[in-house]
Amino acid sequence: MATTVPKAPAGGMATFNILHGFPEALVRGMRCSFLADSDYHHMTQCDTLDDVKLNLTETDYGEALADSTILTPSSLQEVAIDKLVTEFQYLRTQAVEPLATFMDFITYEYMIENVMLLLKGSLSGRDINELIAQCHPLGMFKESTMRSIPTFESNAKGYSDLYQTVLVDTPVGPYFSMFLQESSEHMGGEVRNVLEEVEIEIIKSSLIKYWIEDFYQYVEKLGGETAVMMGELLRVRADTTAINITLNSFGTPLNEPAMRGSDRKRLYPAVGHLYPAGTAMLVDVSDEEELGRVLELFPQYSSIWNVHSSGGADKSIDDAFYERDVQMLELAFEGQMHFGVFYAYVKLKEQEIRNLVWITECILQAQKDEINKFVPVFSHHAPWRSLKSR
Repeated sequence: MATTVPKAPAGGMATFNILHGFPEALVRGMRCSFLADSDYHHMTQCDTLDDVKLNLTETDYGEALADSTILTPSSLQEVAIDKLVTEFQYLRTQAVEPLATFMDFITYEYMIENVMLLLKGSLSGRDINELIAQCHPLGMFKESTMRSIPTFESNAKGYSDLYQTVLVDTPVGPYFSMFLQESSEHMGGEVRNVLEEVEIEIIKSSLIKYWIEDFYQYVEKLGGETAVMMGELLRVRADTTAINITLNSFGTPLNEPAMRGSDRKRLYPAVGHLYPAGTAMLVDVSDEEELGRVLELFPQYSSIWNVHSSGGADKSIDDAFYERDVQMLELAFEGQMHFGVFYAYVKLKEQEIRNLVWITECILQAQKDEINKFVPVFSHHAPWRSLKSR
């Protein structure tokens, strides 16, 4: 008689290690691969990129860089991303349900970015091989699918055919369907006319919104520690998206009174600490001063906004968001028996790659005064690990 898998949350002490103990052990072991404070210190003292490469040979990137003859910021970024993708794909092959679906959800964000990159490139007539080379490896489809996306005509019928013949069969197809349906109802026109009338970035923001909401619903259904840890990460991600959409809309048609209550409102995710009261107030925001007054009502974001409003050259609002994200993602490694650690590993590695690109760009452009403006990962000198107040 076959034994059925007990219906327990994906974080229950009774069954988690039976199903997911091995991949979780792998990803927690991979924590040792992050660059240490000493590695960053040595790199910031380098005068040339060859010196950076020499310092990286003693790190987890040594083997990946062994075949690189000339190191550039872009080549280092490519090597680091390929290394991350290889590690992620290995973890994915070891996963069973529901972890397998959770890890697939992580890749959907990159699929959306790749599709929008190809659509935007097709509008400007860029070469398909150049566009595919710029796509993120975690979000790749079959090559035939990737090459077919930019071949459709840049008009209403072409975009309609693109969805019906290509995107409908992709994992992110349901998000496109939701966007087309919502936009057609909002505009009162046919679905096929929507993509021609809406800017690419608005489409991308809508798809990311649907992805966040769908991912959030999935982790809530999983329950257990995954719902607690990953749910909080996605709520904060949704809030960051809403704040950035509002901030970036100033000076654009999205900030016009009619557009604020219609198009911009539809871009706010229906999850997060700002939802629903905060996002309702964001709809009426027309400038940075009003945005600041709204965020002052939410202590977790008022300090981040103060960084932006102070206009200091040492730290931007993006830096403040990155610092907050790194702190929360590091905390995911402190918990046990949850899936959030897999998401945290990917995002922390992305931050490390941003750090490497920043340091090498500063060295290449002889901007050593700016070289320390990065956010290290698992640093012993991080503000949240010291006695210093934030």
